[in-house]
Order: sequence, then C-alpha cells, then structure tokens
Amino acid sequence: MDLAPDRVREMVTAFRGRRVLAVGDPMLDRFVYGSVERISPEAPVPVVRVREEHDMPGGVGNVGANIASLGGDAVVAGLVGCDAAARDLREVFRRWDIADELLGLEGVSTAVKSRVVAERQQVVRVDRERPFELDRAGFERFCERLRFEMDRVSAVILEDYGKGTLGQDVVDFVLREASERGLPAGYDPREGHSLRVEGLALATPNRAEAFSAAAIPWSPPAENPLEDGPLCAAGEKLREQWRTDQLFVTLGPGGMLVFAREGAPRHIPTMVREVFDVSGAGDTVMAAAMLAMISGATPEETAEIANLAAGVVVGKIGTARCGPEELVEYARSWQREQA
Repeated sequence: MDLAPDRVREMVTAFRGRRVLAVGDPMLDRFVYGSVERISPEAPVPVVRVREEHDMPGGVGNVGANIASLGGDAVVAGLVGCDAAARDLREVFRRWDIADELLGLEGVSTAVKSRVVAERQQVVRVDRERPFELDRAGFERFCERLRFEMDRVSAVILEDYGKGTLGQDVVDFVLREASERGLPAGYDPREGHSLRVEGLALATPNRAEAFSAAAIPWSPPAENPLEDGPLCAAGEKLREQWRTDQLFVTLGPGGMLVFAREGAPRHIPTMVREVFDVSGAGDTVMAAAMLAMISGATPEETAEIANLAAGVVVGKIGTARCGPEELVEYARSWQREQA
C-alpha cells in the first residue's frame, strides 16, 4: 500500500460535511436473531426461538449508511410503497442520520429482506418485493425531489438493484442534471439490467456485472487479474462506453482492477487478513471512493482508500460498514506489516 496513514486521516477528516445523493432502490433489511434447540415435528427444519430483531438500511440505503459511517452527509432517494415497511425504513434512516427523499407510491410494495440467523448462521432469507414501473406522474414527482437535492450536494450516485427506481428516464434525468451542475456521478450496475449511461466520474461493477454490461461471455477468472484477458477487455470496453474517468472492477477477495483514462489497468490486491463476508462490500467501495474523490484525492488515492474500506468490511460478518477511525487504524496496521 502506497497511501500513508497520515494521508488517510487527512482524507477522512475532509469527508466531514461532504453531502452525497444516492439514488436507487431502497430496501429494509430485517434481521431476526435466535437459537435452535430442536427440529420441528411438522417438517425437518430447525425451530428458531427468537431472541431479538433489528432493522437496517438495505439496497441504496446501505450506500447511504456507508457514506454516513465514513463521516459524510448522506441523502438517499428512491421509491417505496405507502406501507408499514416504508415507515419502518424512514425510522431506520433517521436513526442512522441519513436524510431521505423516499417517494411513497400507491400500489408499490417496499422491498423487505428478512434474514433469520441462529448461532451466527443464516437459516433462511425471506424476500418481500414486487418490481414495478414508474408512471409519468410518479416520474415528475420524483424528479422534483431529485432536482431539489442535487442543488445541495457535492456528488450523486446511481445504485441499480433492478427493482424499479432506476428506469432509463430517471437515469437520463440524473445524469443530465448532474452534468449541468458539474457534479461527479457514480454508477454501480446490476447484472442483467441494461441501462445507458455515459459521462461518469466513477463506475464500480463487480466481475459478473462487468461481463454482463459489456456483453462479453463470462469466463473463469485468471489467478492474476492483469492476465485475465476477457476481464481486461470488458473493463476497457465499459470505460469507453460509459465515458467514465475511473472504473473499478471489484473482485471480492481478489481486490479490484482499476481502469483509468490513461495508462494500463492496475490491480490492487485486497487488504484483508481473513475474508468473512463480502456482502455489501461493493457499496462500501462506491461510498468511500466517491467521498475520497470529492475530498481532493488523486485517482490512485481514491482507489487505495476504497480498497482499504472494503478490506475493513469483508473482515466482518454480515453487511457491515467502515468508520473513519477504523479506516485510519487499518492503514496503520498494514503499514506496520509492510515495514
């Protein structure tokens, strides 16, 4: 790692007060914790005795949670239903100090992902969601909220989960308004959901999403990502197609492959001692990279900070976040190990 811990501290100090708008599908992540003491007599399944329940921000809300955890000011915009789950999600955002522009629509169900966890093991996940299409009236109302927030932020992020918030019309509107205001725009795609985007500051697909978006057949990864011909071809194609300044293809435990406007692709190995869970790591990469970018980081520093933050969260169990002090201490520990 080339980034000194003192420079990391300068960066995270600069994160404070940086306001970022994240647009996408909001979800309520509900965790039910308990213990298993017996098998059900009705079916060969465990009986979980519930001990506690926690609600967390999911979907684009997790990006907002990562921004807030790193010290930035997060605003999350998306479409939800007029239901109890939407009320619960707004309360979760309030507790996490995340501002929201959640537009409630009749006939839409707020996405809820319920995970039952027993003895630190996930037993089952139950998803309540129903993809929808935004009508013209809803589109106009949503755009009013987006326009208001985009006058107050330093950057905007498009987080696609393919549930209905990010249709092509919303994407076109956000990118046009961002361009007019000189706001850097980030994009995290969803595999199999094709959107036209261009003029980005940053894109962060994972390996499968990169192949899908580039319309290149998937192939098994090479041991050295720089020798992974199909992956390099996908990254270069997307960087040109999306006209993005920087493109980070996240590789889970393999770190990330960085494509910039100039120079050859660069591989940054993961900075983690042990990988427990890669859930949500892509959201962390986007949040940390965008905050670094708007706080004066160079392209190399942006990639290093995003990779450090990802290293922190994959070393935790479940969808986790990274705090400023964790980031600085993690940089210090890596510097000590390299000495």
